[in-house]
Amino acid sequence: MYKIDDHVACAMAGIMSDANILINTARVQANRYTFAYQESMHVEQLVQSLCDTKQGYTQFGGLRPFGVSFLFAGWDKNYGFQLYMSNPSGNYSWWKAAAIRANNRTAQSMLKQDYKDDITREEAIKLMLKVLSKTMDNTSLTSEKLELAAVFLLPSGKVKYHICSPESLSKLLVKVGVTQPAIESS
Repeated sequence: MYKIDDHVACAMAGIMSDANILINTARVQANRYTFAYQESMHVEQLVQSLCDTKQGYTQFGGLRPFGVSFLFAGWDKNYGFQLYMSNPSGNYSWWKAAAIRANNRTAQSMLKQDYKDDITREEAIKLMLKVLSKTMDNTSLTSEKLELAAVFLLPSGKVKYHICSPESLSKLLVKVGVTQPAIESS
């Protein structure tokens, strides 16, 4: 999980070195916009700008396209919470719930079946953990295999990006019933 700006974060799947270049590009674009206009860049505008960069690499001989897909989550005052998925070709689309990486078709099917428009943050986290437990190749989910982050709005109106600590994630996995509590040795 990567924080791009105070109001936008992303997850990636693919070639890490390509992701690092694109994430740094997105951070620079967001900072330049904030400096020039004294407000945060709209989420879709940031995604579109980055996808234009990705798409440009598909048009020139001698350049390899970026081998990375992203999920962008963010909030802006015009459209509220937003989730965008972009693929290596530079195409992007808006989603209510989405998954990338291995078994994403199974995950998308589960999300389509179980997602509700009025879902709470806690319900969304439970759904996400359920989807991951069913689609990841590993036999059991642990906090060492997962990273959980959330973008949410504080009562003050400020956007908050929070990464769940490994300890909190372990407790959450047990609470949701995805893993068993760790047995303490004496």
